[in-house]
Amino acid sequence: MPVLTFANTKGGAGKTTAVLLIATELARMGMRIAVLDADPQHWISRWHQQLGGNCPERLQVVPYVSAASLEREIKRWQPAVDVVILDLPGHRSPLIAQAMGHSDYVLIPAQGSAMDAQGAATVIDLLTYLEHRAGIRIPHSVVLTRINPIITTRALQGVKQLLAEKRVHLMATPIVERAAFRDVFSCGETLYTMDPRHVSNLERAQENAQMLGREVLERLMHYCTIGKLNSVASPAVRLVA
Repeated sequence: MPVLTFANTKGGAGKTTAVLLIATELARMGMRIAVLDADPQHWISRWHQQLGGNCPERLQVVPYVSAASLEREIKRWQPAVDVVILDLPGHRSPLIAQAMGHSDYVLIPAQGSAMDAQGAATVIDLLTYLEHRAGIRIPHSVVLTRINPIITTRALQGVKQLLAEKRVHLMATPIVERAAFRDVFSCGETLYTMDPRHVSNLERAQENAQMLGREVLERLMHYCTIGKLNSVASPAVRLVA
């Protein structure tokens, strides 16, 4: 089963938010997902612990994954799930290079800022190095995070230009700045267990996550050979509560 890795060497790029949204959406599509938490901040593990009985049935989170245990945990979970997701440290770490060797697809979350672009460029340069020096080509994309849906800043335009110059695929669906995406961590909820009376624009946040989840699934379908994915590839996938 494929390994989907999330990486950016700059913290605060929205990496773990992207992990949470995509993992829960793939689980809603009926897929079995294991998230290996290798980020020292352990945000995804804390969120999972808070969820309790609200956790999607098909979603597992494995805490405290290290360089020593990474390969073992991947081998443990690959036969048991449809997609293994790696949440890597948000800083320069040997673990990032190690994880790339196990990855089938890499998603690089980045805000529309010069610092986030540099963090993304570090990961992209590593992937380019692996392709040119070792003949290992790992498909990858950048997903923009915390985007204002109304205003396109000069910094965001600069990030898009940098990606175009490097010929890096940019996901068509950005993660828009929404209160719901912050509140899932602080409240220990998912987008589907939150009370819409207490969260603004929850329905739009759900739609954003659903669009991104479908787009990621399409990318995985294109680049990876996965049995279970073939059964949920249709846009009219059966969603699981």
